[in-house]
Amino acid sequence: MTATADRIRHLLADGVTRRAYPGAVWAVGDATGTQEAGAVGLLDPERPAEPMRPDTLFDLASLTKILAVWSAIGALWEADHLPLDQPLRTYWPEVAAHPLGEVTTRHLLTHTAGVPLLAELKQRYGTDPAAIRAGVLREALHRPPGEAVEYTDRAALILGYLAEHLTGQPLDRLAATGIWGPLGMHETRFGPLPAELTARCAPTEFDQDEGIRFKGIVHDPSARLLGGVCGIAGAFATAGDVGRFLRYLLDPATAPAPPPVFGPAWTELSLAVHTGALEPPRGLFWHPAPGTDLADRIWAHTGFTGTAMWLSPKRGHWAVLLTNKVYYTTDRQPMGDLRDAFRRLALP
Repeated sequence: MTATADRIRHLLADGVTRRAYPGAVWAVGDATGTQEAGAVGLLDPERPAEPMRPDTLFDLASLTKILAVWSAIGALWEADHLPLDQPLRTYWPEVAAHPLGEVTTRHLLTHTAGVPLLAELKQRYGTDPAAIRAGVLREALHRPPGEAVEYTDRAALILGYLAEHLTGQPLDRLAATGIWGPLGMHETRFGPLPAELTARCAPTEFDQDEGIRFKGIVHDPSARLLGGVCGIAGAFATAGDVGRFLRYLLDPATAPAPPPVFGPAWTELSLAVHTGALEPPRGLFWHPAPGTDLADRIWAHTGFTGTAMWLSPKRGHWAVLLTNKVYYTTDRQPMGDLRDAFRRLALP
């Protein structure tokens, strides 16, 4: 174990001691593969004899937005099937007569579309997936597009619907056949997970209403309402699979044949600021890592369950940290500080 790996292990083990999460799995690598990796803590505190393992499956939460939605949209853009700057009404008849029709794909990818900030799917539209889709696509904007950067789950939900409309395929099939399968990400899938995979999945929050702790079932309530598959959340994966994805972004030549349906042009376009003078700066779904300078070109995305990944084209490195922090708390701050400390060690 290198000195850096040892420091990372101590940092993450301290997080277990402080009950930031029951356990964590991490990996750091470059275009050649994983250089350092490890696991700390327990899979489930109620089963103290079972440690967290490198092949543990995690609820990725919003990393789904990158691994599924961003990738699918990129494939459509590279195939000239999806213009980034034309209003959606010009090629999506379903939204043509509604406020969303004036929004562009770039607005959604930069979180500047002006769509409502909260999902609130059940409260607004009920429980029928068709009614939820219709409600989301017909909803009024809460501000004009391009006016402000405001992170919202609805952006990915809408883009997931758009990808399904343009391809005629459900999002889980698009991701599995066009992205995850070609990259050899054989452990990555949307839930609910089958029993044999649920057994090595990190559990998340205990739900008082349903009287269960989620394990192999997506934590995000919007995704759960939609059967586990949507643009917001729903994907499960191992750290190794997320590393395979990030490795491909650094060097597409590392992909098995046939390659995924999106390529380096989409990655290069996305890992740049598209929000002008607006704050905070945003790429296309990716954002500059907290505590870094734009010139560092370290890009990141995080997930509410306690997941995160970083990509540094300038340094030629990637890093992934997967935890099930919502087992203990939905408070964001302790995990935010720990992520930043991990990033400083993994991508100095």
